[in-house]
Amino acid sequence: MIQACGIHKSFGEVHAVRGLSFAAHDGKITGLLGPNGAGKSTTLRVLCTLLKPDQGTATIDGADVVTDGLSARRKIGSLPHGSGLYPRLTARENIAYYARLCGLDRDDIADRVEEIIKTLDIGDFADRRAKGFSHGQRTKTALGRALVHDPQNLILDEPTTGLDVMATRSLRELIVKLKAEGRCVLFSSHVMQEVAALCDDICIIAHGKIAIHDSVDGIRERTGREDLEDAFVAAIAMVGDE
Repeated sequence: MIQACGIHKSFGEVHAVRGLSFAAHDGKITGLLGPNGAGKSTTLRVLCTLLKPDQGTATIDGADVVTDGLSARRKIGSLPHGSGLYPRLTARENIAYYARLCGLDRDDIADRVEEIIKTLDIGDFADRRAKGFSHGQRTKTALGRALVHDPQNLILDEPTTGLDVMATRSLRELIVKLKAEGRCVLFSSHVMQEVAALCDDICIIAHGKIAIHDSVDGIRERTGREDLEDAFVAAIAMVGDE
């Protein structure tokens, strides 16, 4: 379970996040939506322990991201926007290296990496250097890196951006499988059709604050809009830039 509790974060005069609180539960896919500049990326970076909030905190399965960041990181698998792979390492080596960073037993790493390669169906390029990978190959390798330590919580930042139809379909199926395993999936996307199809709950952020947090049907009902994109726009309009 991922919880944000009264998070504030500013960058100089820019108030990126203003008292934001929400929870993403185990066995559910929670969508984190908002227009550009709404505070999504800042929120995700706080949850991943990359930024310290000015006020408030967040917990990952009870581990405080500020006071117990190492424990919190061990409980998260993160797929950032931009894969950040080491280009001179193969896909297998990238995943194995991250497994070592996460503290997996050296004797178990090779078997675990092979399991990930089979799960993600990346065997055809597993032993190629990452330099020159397609966008889809980079994304799949980065996802393998996020899953290698078998985390309970997944934070996925626009994971299907730039993927072709088959790669997108495969990734969506994997996300649903992770949910069925009882994991907590926090999912950021701009694709409304994808959000409606995958997410159990949606948290919409505007001007660094929560505009609305509910199920897809609940958001439609509360905004009076049947189309999710229209409901998204209506929810954003509920929050003024103070």
